[in-house]
Amino acid sequence: MDYKVILNLMKEMNRTDLTKLEIEQEGVRICMEKSNTLVTVAQPALPQVTVNSAVAAPVGQQPVEANTTSESGGSTVAEKSEEFTGKKLVSPMVGTFYAQPSPDKPPFVKVGDKVKKGQTICIIEAMKLMNEIESEYDGEIVKVLVNNEDMVEFGQPLFLIK
Repeated sequence: MDYKVILNLMKEMNRTDLTKLEIEQEGVRICMEKSNTLVTVAQPALPQVTVNSAVAAPVGQQPVEANTTSESGGSTVAEKSEEFTGKKLVSPMVGTFYAQPSPDKPPFVKVGDKVKKGQTICIIEAMKLMNEIESEYDGEIVKVLVNNEDMVEFGQPLFLIK
């Protein structure tokens, strides 16, 4: 089953009162169930990985805290993004974020670029598949919230757009 078909099913399920959907096609079974406003997609069980909030430091150095304050005003990045009044483009899946189609090519978008709905803005690699992620909105990229080759979670904001 094509990734875009699955993504469209998830979007349509969010727009309707439908609470559960099960599909089996070409040996692939998908079960989606809405819990309040979330849509969950059943996947084969993967081992749980726990990540500490401190980054491992070489011997003799102190660990670096993951949530640091900025030099300008002492407020965290999370606090600043809450003040933003535009739209957030979020990751539709768990995977590795790529800002450009290949290492020798320019990024799909950068801060200040105008984007159209349906325009490819990044790639997320999931299970060795490269998934082109398209903008859900027309607008201008205000901020890129993740770095190239970062691991991203489902629903994690990737871009701020106005």
